[in-house]
Amino acid sequence: MNWDAISAISQLVGSIAVVLSVLYLAVQVHQSTRVARLATQDAAATALRDVTKPFMENAELERIWRLGLEDISALSPEERARFFHAAYQFLKAFETIHSHYVYRLMDRQLWKGWEGLLRHYTVAPGIAHYLKLRPEVFSERFRNFVNALEPPTEQRTVGTLFEQQRNL
Repeated sequence: MNWDAISAISQLVGSIAVVLSVLYLAVQVHQSTRVARLATQDAAATALRDVTKPFMENAELERIWRLGLEDISALSPEERARFFHAAYQFLKAFETIHSHYVYRLMDRQLWKGWEGLLRHYTVAPGIAHYLKLRPEVFSERFRNFVNALEPPTEQRTVGTLFEQQRNL
């Protein structure tokens, strides 16, 4: 065998090794991306759960949230302050979830569920009032997104669902 043949064979083997390495890396990147997306989606659910969990555990906080959503004037100044803190945390969780979706870390079907929920809450009088008072605490991208949301045909928040159940 001459040196030209040996050189050609070694170049072929080297090329195959490079192609296999690139394929292996592509599979690894794909799996890592999937894991990152799943972790992000889980973190989104956890963030919103952390915001709303106190409402389930504390009847007074639940009352403030429920009333504040629909009629902020029914709250005392101290209760309004608590409602505003809760509204900020609630909306910040959604801003983060929206950001995850924008950067393609959120599955589209899951995002549509989050977006549907947000549509109901952004038209609630208390949240709408808070958004008008403090728009600057949210990114311009999130503000534009919220402003472009189409309102639901029937608002369903914890406040309106409570009233609907009571009327049954």
